[in-house]
Amino acid sequence: QVQLVESGGGLVQPGGSLRLSCEASGITLDYYTIGWFRQAPGKERELVSCISSDDGSTYYAADSVKGRFIISRDVVKNTMYLQMNSLKPEDTAVYYCAGGSGCARGWMEYWGKGTLVTVSS
Repeated sequence: QVQLVESGGGLVQPGGSLRLSCEASGITLDYYTIGWFRQAPGKERELVSCISSDDGSTYYAADSVKGRFIISRDVVKNTMYLQMNSLKPEDTAVYYCAGGSGCARGWMEYWGKGTLVTVSS
């Protein structure tokens, strides 16, 4: 049974940092393209960042997170991470990790249940 379990969300003040983790079981993350998505209230789920299974290259979907968020993975721990720095209120969302054959939402086969990040003073 495949499971992706996110952790690390919570309430943080603007300008603060959080590191999200996604521990996988039942699959080997290194074999998949993996990514982080987020869904803010009333909005569509959107890609934040992903790592390609082809060459390990990283992609950040929005200019708003470039330079602030860093995606990574630990092959030994079979875990992926999203380091989020200089957080802004507009980063508030439920964050989901996913794994599949491509970065686009439709190519993701496996999903976690999400972890809530709230950026507020």
